[in-house]
Amino acid sequence: MHDSLGLEPLVRGIPPIRSRRGPRRRRPAKLHADKGYDYDHLRRWLTRRGIRHRIARKGIESSTRLGRHRWVVERTVSWLAGCRRLHRRYERKAEHFLAFVGIAAALIGYRRLTEPIRA
Repeated sequence: MHDSLGLEPLVRGIPPIRSRRGPRRRRPAKLHADKGYDYDHLRRWLTRRGIRHRIARKGIESSTRLGRHRWVVERTVSWLAGCRRLHRRYERKAEHFLAFVGIAAALIGYRRLTEPIRA
């Protein structure tokens, strides 16, 4: 599936965000994306939902300006790719695959929290 086809279900699937003051936010305030999401219908859809977007345009601007925001996502995907079972999708059922993603994320978080501090 192309990335652009998964954007709408992904944004719709974001749970309400709890805040200290006021009502829960039902959607993110801003979305950063690379050139794979540069489609007018996606921009219009995000605008109708009240989400500001920062999407790199094909042939016009470089995706490197989004680097500081995307680095967190790319780094996390890289950590998950280090798990062999996730690197190659052995599971046929999506529920099983997502369960292994959760286990891998828990192990990565545990390792990050227990590693010694380097000076």
